[in-house]
Amino acid sequence: MNASSDPFAALRGLRIGCVRYLNARPLIDPYDGPVLQAHPSELADGLRRGDLDVGLVPVFEALRMPECVAAEGVAIASRGPVWSVILAYQGPLSEVRQVALDPASRTSVHLCKVFFAERGGDIPEYVAEPAPPGAARVIIGNQAIAFREKHEGEWNILDFGEEWLRRTGLPFVFAVWLIRPEVKEPARVAEAFREISRRGQAQLDAIVARHREHHAAFARRYLTEYIRFGLGAEEKEGIERFRALLCKHNLLPPDTAALRFV
Repeated sequence: MNASSDPFAALRGLRIGCVRYLNARPLIDPYDGPVLQAHPSELADGLRRGDLDVGLVPVFEALRMPECVAAEGVAIASRGPVWSVILAYQGPLSEVRQVALDPASRTSVHLCKVFFAERGGDIPEYVAEPAPPGAARVIIGNQAIAFREKHEGEWNILDFGEEWLRRTGLPFVFAVWLIRPEVKEPARVAEAFREISRRGQAQLDAIVARHREHHAAFARRYLTEYIRFGLGAEEKEGIERFRALLCKHNLLPPDTAALRFV
């Protein structure tokens, strides 16, 4: 295939990293080139070091890399329940005293801290996994889906996408394609990722059929009802609201710049 007929020509030779989770499959499966699969925090660290050229990274980390640009129009987001980013706790939420944080996603960890800071009152102690007895837990991705399936009725669940919409009226963006400044023609790279997303959403049945970790009916519902792959004006407003709250609660420096798109 020559470059003019290859929709992904702009990506050839780039070091690309993507998360392993089901929600990312429509954003990468149609691409036939090499991709590093890793946890979100590992991808962000690799992009920061320059070990990757492009990565699907948590939006919190994207805000910490102002030298990079995000691909317009494509993201992992939700407008309401997201299902796979949760706080699992027992007893009343007001009595949560410890929260064990999943180190794999810094966006979810900091969104949890924003929720508790905005609620007012006592801030819980944040501790590392494994969770001490009685602690609430932030869980993301496939692990969160499995936890909900296994412990339904045993734990209370705060769905982060649902809670964000309730508080702000906006969608929440969990991850974006972030492009390092050394990458040539970032607009063409971003368009290639938009094309992957278009093809991935058109191939959901095939993606679900290849996915074996969850029941096919749930996987399809998850990818069509809970996860949103677009990034438009409302999603950008959600990112900006998140940035403002992170700065308000000293989770980011007050001069943190808004995310740039290409």
